[in-house]
Amino acid sequence: MSEVSRVLKTFIAYLKRPDLYPELGRKIVKNTVNRGNAFKGKEKTNSWAASRAVSQKEAVLKLFGTDIDSFRNIYSDILAEAERRQNECPIKMGGAGALELIYYSCEFANAKNAVETGVAYGWSSLAALLSLEKRNGTLYSSDMPYLAQDGDQYVGYVVPENLKPNWKLFRFADKESLPKIFVESPSFDVVHYDSDKSYNGRFWAYGELYKRLRKGGVFISDDIGDNSAYQDFCEKNAIETTVVEYEGKYIGVFIK
Repeated sequence: MSEVSRVLKTFIAYLKRPDLYPELGRKIVKNTVNRGNAFKGKEKTNSWAASRAVSQKEAVLKLFGTDIDSFRNIYSDILAEAERRQNECPIKMGGAGALELIYYSCEFANAKNAVETGVAYGWSSLAALLSLEKRNGTLYSSDMPYLAQDGDQYVGYVVPENLKPNWKLFRFADKESLPKIFVESPSFDVVHYDSDKSYNGRFWAYGELYKRLRKGGVFISDDIGDNSAYQDFCEKNAIETTVVEYEGKYIGVFIK
């Protein structure tokens, strides 16, 4: 499919969803007058992140006092089945990320309420739910519909059925999903951000999520090297963050 065809198909898909008109308006602005917003401060933050980055293993040990090696053994069958399901999926989305970081964040926080933005196949959802279900906790997830990609049926595809009773999925943009989520749960033990990559989108969501993260809770943001939103947010709020280098990208994590 050509880029023009893809854009046209996506636009038509938006027009069929009045509930997504606010996000359509934001995307038009983002891709016209705010085109540079996605990469604002990127060079500065990549240099900053590289100077302090540690491995996922080092970060989990430093922050949570535990080793990550047992995770893959304990959940080997579940992870293998999740990979099989991903491989059979005809729609390509984001792959598995730093699963141990998410899982052990929930374990450390003794999490009963966690929120994430961005789902795709559901790898991060799976990692969180493996911990949350031990305490009959709930994961609240925000994920935009995969418009014009025929991919909606595969969102969360790797999450097994037995974990879904502990999962609430909101299919809107963050600015519509998060207020709905906050009505259901005003406080969270773990936050995981992996959605809107723009500077403004990140900075807005960071603020909304941070003020609802309880003291002692864990905040995680993927892909912080895309722009300087995460660095700027941490500096503005005097937050001492750990930076994790994972598969050539940077993840930010801190305990509130």
